[in-house]
Amino acid sequence: MSEHAVVLMTAPDAACAERIARALVEEQLAACVNVLPEMKSIYRWEGKVEESREVLLVAKTRSSLFPSLEARVRALHPYQVPEIVSLPLTEGSRPYLSWVDDSVLHA
Repeated sequence: MSEHAVVLMTAPDAACAERIARALVEEQLAACVNVLPEMKSIYRWEGKVEESREVLLVAKTRSSLFPSLEARVRALHPYQVPEIVSLPLTEGSRPYLSWVDDSVLHA
C-alpha cells in the first residue's frame, strides 16, 4: 500500500464542502483539502439517472488515516451515500510528502 493518498469527495454546495475541508485539516486528518467550484454530476441513484450541482474536494493525506477521514466525512455529510474515494499517491515531491507527513496525525 502507498503511504500517501489523494481522497476525492463531493459535497452539495460550497458551504458544506468548506465545513468538511476545514474539519479535516483542523483535526489533522488531511494536510490540505482543495475545494473546487461547482460542477455538474450525472449519476445513477435508486434506478434513475440524476443530475445535480456539486463541489469537489481533493484531500492529501496518509493512507493509514483513510478510515478516520472517511468516518469524519460521513459524520459531517448530508448525503446518505457520500462519495469518498481514496487513490494511492505513488509518486510525489519528497519535500511535499514530508510536509503532508508533518501536517497530519501519525496513525
